Amino acid sequence: MRKLAGLLALFAAGLLLAGGLAAAVGAADVTTTVTFSDTTTVEETTTAPAETVETTVEQTTTVAPTTPSTTTASPSSSSSTPTWVWVVIGILAATGIGLLVALFTRGRGISDEERQRRLDTAVATWTGQGWALESQTPDSTILRRGPELMVVSIDDHGQISTRPLASS
Repeated sequence: MRKLAGLLALFAAGLLLAGGLAAAVGAADVTTTVTFSDTTTVEETTTAPAETVETTVEQTTTVAPTTPSTTTASPSSSSSTPTWVWVVIGILAATGIGLLVALFTRGRGISDEERQRRLDTAVATWTGQGWALESQTPDSTILRRGPELMVVSIDDHGQISTRPLASS
């Protein structure tokens, strides 16, 4: 069940991330009008025997297209955000999603009946190896084999632990 919840959370996070990136990087329509201006100055000097004539010709040409050209910019060329920033954002998003999945799928422990069943199973394994039951509480059991004492205990999450006790 936890794996399914984790996969669903990861899938939902991927959809949100993809939608956010698509909205942030979406294609933009750009209309470009190009105007050419060319100014040429021609100086002409004519030398005659008795007079000098100087003529200046100035010509300005403006060309405008009759229909504006439309260019669609690709996301990689229109983005002013460096690639490494997107990588860092992706890593942070994945970390946040992982933390959320861990938080929501973290177990709250097991029932008292399940704890008792697991403890009894562990104690039965030890008694099969020659240990005898000395005393028992809901979350631990003391076992004896000759002068040796051992505690078998269980925590709230169902983990079994054993440790030797000093003989009295």
